[in-house]
Amino acid sequence: MTDDGVRLCDPFLESLPVTGASISVFDVEGRQSTICVSDNVAARLDELQLELGEGPHWDALRTARPVVARLGVGSHPEWPVFADAALDLGAAALFSFPMFLGAVTVGVVDLYSSRPEPLDSSDVALAVRLTARATRRAVHHAVRGAADHDPLDIAASPAMRREVHQATGMILVQLNSTASEAFFRLRAYAFASSRTMQQVAHDVITGSLDFSELRD
Repeated sequence: MTDDGVRLCDPFLESLPVTGASISVFDVEGRQSTICVSDNVAARLDELQLELGEGPHWDALRTARPVVARLGVGSHPEWPVFADAALDLGAAALFSFPMFLGAVTVGVVDLYSSRPEPLDSSDVALAVRLTARATRRAVHHAVRGAADHDPLDIAASPAMRREVHQATGMILVQLNSTASEAFFRLRAYAFASSRTMQQVAHDVITGSLDFSELRD
């Protein structure tokens, strides 16, 4: 992730009453590229939503509308695992804004606050404008990053997750399955073992984990 990618999060932190931010872009095959994360909590919230397949991030993508959520025990049964995990990380409110190119949803800006107060209507309107301004730069950064084969600092941020994509392809071969099924198996194994998808993907790539040996 370059400094330019990191700076894409800055306007949201400078202009809105939020604690952290992340920006993700999706390619035509649905693969996620995380362009920026402001801090470790924002990075883990982003990663958890990818691993679990639930959270405001996915709701914003599905509905193409902003999602504003105040967290509390049992407050969001539609995210049974993620909501509790987000609370444990110190997030008291979450805000997700879809990114558009024309009529196509191409990504999401995810914001979190350590305070339980929701954004008011003027803050939501400002966040929508900031999201629109960031969209083309974020997509450009994702396209440029996809062509960059330099090693990524995975410890610093989720970044492009090339290892996850590579491991998914290897699991596909190991299980003679579809790409969707291979990705689901990777995600489920990571959650069940309390590890990140990137950690499990690394084990697959290095040969220390073979999903064909895990089959029932």
